[in-house]
Amino acid sequence: MITQEQARRLQDIAPPWQPAAGDRFVVPHTELDEVFVIADMTIEAHEVPGGRIIRFNGTTEWALDSIAADSVLWLPREDQLRTLLGSAFRRLEAIGDGFAVVLDDDTRYVDLDAERAYARAAISLLEGTTKE
Repeated sequence: MITQEQARRLQDIAPPWQPAAGDRFVVPHTELDEVFVIADMTIEAHEVPGGRIIRFNGTTEWALDSIAADSVLWLPREDQLRTLLGSAFRRLEAIGDGFAVVLDDDTRYVDLDAERAYARAAISLLEGTTKE
């Protein structure tokens, strides 16, 4: 899973998040130290007159009715990060104890976690920089 720091950087430079089933998020700046997943019947995204909200239904174990979608921090999955890379993505390589994401210009972004390697590449690509 990507770090919250990576998620914050992506939030600043990536296209706006459109919450959908299967998306993971955290509620930063609170005592909630939990990763939530949007899923039918438990946590759903809804459009309301004031904007998009994340609604927590009665099956969750703590009392939070809803929160503005822009108050949560999206933690993109591997497939979502690959989508952000678009045609620049060439391959994911297993290397030693980690992974390298290789882009079309042969730059490599390495991390112990595949999603974090994808996030490194996406951040670099979206910021318009390349780092070996």
